[in-house]
Amino acid sequence: MKAERIDEASLRQLVESFYARVRADDRLGPIFNDAVDDWPAHIDRLVDFWSSVMLSSGRYKGQPVPVHMAHRDRITPDLFDHWLNLWSQTTDAVMVPAAAAALQDKAQRIAESLQLALFFRLGAPPAAGA
Repeated sequence: MKAERIDEASLRQLVESFYARVRADDRLGPIFNDAVDDWPAHIDRLVDFWSSVMLSSGRYKGQPVPVHMAHRDRITPDLFDHWLNLWSQTTDAVMVPAAAAALQDKAQRIAESLQLALFFRLGAPPAAGA
C-alpha cells in the first residue's frame, strides 16, 4: 500500500527502499557502497535530511555540498539524472502521486543545486580595461 502522505514513517520507508535500490544499482552502488561505512547510521541521517526538507523538522545538521565534493572524482552530471530516475521510480512505488510529485520536485531542485556546487566554474576574469 502506498503512503497517503509525507510523514516521518513514510519518509523512513521511502529512504530505506530507495537506498536498497541504490546499493544494488550497477552505476550508483559502487560509489555509495565505497563511501558509506555504516548504512544504518547513513539511513538515519538521510531520513533526518528528508524530514528537514519536507517537514521542516530541522533535524538534519549536515553539509551536503562538502560531503559530495569529497567524492567529486567519481560523480558525473549524468549520474545525477540516473539518481533522479531511480528516485522517481521509488517515490512512485512508495507514495501516492501527489506526495511522489512533491518529493520528485524537491529532489530535482536539490540535484540542480548540488550540480552547480560541484561542476559550475566561472571562467577567467575579464582582462583589465576590457
